[in-house]
Amino acid sequence: MASTTKRRLSLTAILTDGRIALMLPLGFSSGLPFLLVFSTLSTWLREAGISLTIIGLMSWVGLAYSFKFLWAPIVDRYDVPVLARVLGRRRGWMALAQFGVMAGLVGMAVTGPQVSIPLTIISAVMIAFFSATQDVVIDGWRIDAAPTERQGMMAASLQLGYRLALLCAGAGALYIAELVNWPAAYLSMAALMGVGLVGTLLAPRIDEVRVRKNPPFAQAIIEPLADLFQRKRKMLIPILALIACYRLPDFMAGIMANPLYIDLGFSKADIANISKLYGVWIGIIGAFAGGLALTRLGLWWSLLIGAAIAAGSNVMFSWLAAGNATLTGLTLTISIDNFAQGFAGAALVAYMSGLTSPGFAATQYALLSSLYALPGKLIGGASGAVVDAYGYPVLFTGTAALGIPLVILCLIVRRDTLETVRQKEEAEAQEASAPMAAGSRA
Repeated sequence: MASTTKRRLSLTAILTDGRIALMLPLGFSSGLPFLLVFSTLSTWLREAGISLTIIGLMSWVGLAYSFKFLWAPIVDRYDVPVLARVLGRRRGWMALAQFGVMAGLVGMAVTGPQVSIPLTIISAVMIAFFSATQDVVIDGWRIDAAPTERQGMMAASLQLGYRLALLCAGAGALYIAELVNWPAAYLSMAALMGVGLVGTLLAPRIDEVRVRKNPPFAQAIIEPLADLFQRKRKMLIPILALIACYRLPDFMAGIMANPLYIDLGFSKADIANISKLYGVWIGIIGAFAGGLALTRLGLWWSLLIGAAIAAGSNVMFSWLAAGNATLTGLTLTISIDNFAQGFAGAALVAYMSGLTSPGFAATQYALLSSLYALPGKLIGGASGAVVDAYGYPVLFTGTAALGIPLVILCLIVRRDTLETVRQKEEAEAQEASAPMAAGSRA
């Protein structure tokens, strides 16, 4: 217990951890391609006179992000020829994915919708595929590189880099396209991918010891799933239920938040300034607060607090709709909600990271992260029907009430969570002492 307390209170060591700083460029590289195959690309396509039908179909390239777990076992268990010998398995895949995104962005700039729509689609698919692959390998490296109690800060640092990249790929690309042209915008974004490549080269090479050797492909798919079932057994059911429902209040409420603002009479400028600019930074502060809570309170308490405040914060939307539709009310609502969502997001990332095993980290995390987003996307589609039938207060009060079963699930998994953290800490301590023991024998 003493060693655990010491690790949790070592705040200075965590804040000066170079691995946390490295998540900034890696998060930037992860976030940069996202808008370039979605809203930014849609703007270019529409400006080029492409039909709305084709623009809508182009959004399907985003399925790569939802189904990345299908090829995550390859990232986990196989080496990239040449690059793996130079950089190691994880960093080799990072570099390959980043070069792939760069090539897709250059291809988009060279072709573009004015030249060839089929080639533009191929470039977009290429960008999305390698971007999703990069997310898989960055998550795998992050989990292998740092212990569970530091995963919250790692995730918060990654989110900061990710949000900065969204500003570049969104507003930045539009400014360049306006001042120069669209090909220049996409070439500039390809050059900015070099930020992530620098992060890859600076990242410690940690996977040679912890990642298993190349197995047969079928084994590479089955083993990560079998490992989860073997370790968790019946407890896996409430664990998966908690992960699937943890962000459900956020997904359901988030879809109806902007329509609520419009219906309450807020202008687009008010929404942009308070929700899209100010709110983003409050969310980042919340993510760092969640990361700090993990170091001070531990994983389970952070998970419990995140579940309670993230769901409970939705009451603020009901309060806003109940005669408090002022700029002050909007600011207060977005402040509480975004802080709570950032906090909960950091806690969930750390929890899912702690459930993975060395050598299976990328595959297992890709599966778990796909699970947490899926129910919200499916059930969230019914949120509009609820508002039409019963009004905004009923929807947001109902999503806040989801915090009750979430807290119960947190209580159910408490013992397993504490045991998982203890086992990981013991394994990390043994791994750290192994080189010292070998040196003393020498």
